[in-house]
Amino acid sequence: MDRIYLDNAATTAVSPEVLEAMLPYFTQCFGNPSSIHSTGRDARRVVDAARRQVAAAIGAQPQEIYFTAGGSESDNWAIKGTAFAKKSRGNHIITSAIEHHAVLHTCAWLEKQGFEVTYLPVDEFGRVRVEDVEKAITDKTILITIMAANNEIGTIQPIAEIGKLAHDKGILFHTDAVQAIGAMPIDVNAMHIDMLSMSGHKFHGPKGIGALYIRKGVKIDQYLHGGAQERGQRAGTENLAGIVGMGKAIEIATQHLEENARRLTVLRDKLIDGILAEIPDVRLNGHRTQRLPNNVNVSVRYVEGEALLLRLDLAGIAGSSGSACTSGSLDPSHVLLAIGLPHEIAHGSLRLSLGTDTTEAEIDEVLDKLPGIVKNLRDMSPLNAYQQSLNASCPFDHDHGHGGDDAE
Repeated sequence: MDRIYLDNAATTAVSPEVLEAMLPYFTQCFGNPSSIHSTGRDARRVVDAARRQVAAAIGAQPQEIYFTAGGSESDNWAIKGTAFAKKSRGNHIITSAIEHHAVLHTCAWLEKQGFEVTYLPVDEFGRVRVEDVEKAITDKTILITIMAANNEIGTIQPIAEIGKLAHDKGILFHTDAVQAIGAMPIDVNAMHIDMLSMSGHKFHGPKGIGALYIRKGVKIDQYLHGGAQERGQRAGTENLAGIVGMGKAIEIATQHLEENARRLTVLRDKLIDGILAEIPDVRLNGHRTQRLPNNVNVSVRYVEGEALLLRLDLAGIAGSSGSACTSGSLDPSHVLLAIGLPHEIAHGSLRLSLGTDTTEAEIDEVLDKLPGIVKNLRDMSPLNAYQQSLNASCPFDHDHGHGGDDAE
């Protein structure tokens, strides 16, 4: 049975072109970029070329790109590095309640070190209000960190507006763009971004490689100590093959960004419309249009999310119930709770994230199988029978227009 992979928000397959570009750097061109002999110099040229590829994808300069082990490290470095570099000026950080845990847990750790953090609420579609950001700013605010697009519900944030506000106030602005890179256009200058995190495996690059953009002139504390790699800012021998793969992957992703986004948006909307039309008591989570082109997130009432995922897996369909980083947790998604869903509905969430290889035939197959799976699970659920009899005159609101153009 051919499997249908719809968990691209968790990770993507390394593309054949990326793998081909990487292979020589495991065996033939394996030099340490810090070595001064010709083999090392060859490796250094390759790292510099990849740095240019990453920089070009976001409108940055090559010297503003620092390679890391992934998005979580980049988030940690940006936030902790800013906090300790700026602590003499202030100790206040602003973020949102729906950030990735790489941001939230880092902020929580900083609170234990004496920093103050404001966790902004979001609206019912998962959007941060720019006016809430402005109201939260104090004379001690040193950093605003808001993600470009949410990894669970796909809602795109008003990054350019928040970035401009931060710049007008003289505050550094960081964005976790892990889900956004390769899915939506990013220009660090037009969006007034001072620091930006990304991860190669989200756009068909390898795992274990990421990058942090730091605007020229922005000074933050060093994250890893030991060697002089990454211009003295991030110690550790460079992941040569990973860096090559990330450079190639981001180049391909940005070259075909508009084309892929248009195609995926059509498939995304077909999947959303089909689910809402064919399955009762379903709610779309996130903004209907201001969302990533590959993201579908729904809550299915009277069904437990883990059971739904297992049934889909048996049917040859891979999805998720939210962030892969919290998939082992029994707690409902903090993102779904933040947009106002009660626990019992948040527990029944399903995220289907499309990829560049997703086909319309696969979407049709999901729409063919998913209604039957949901019906079967509901038929076995005593909660469903109880709630249906209790609420016969008050059906669950599965507003098909949720998150429409007038949502803002």
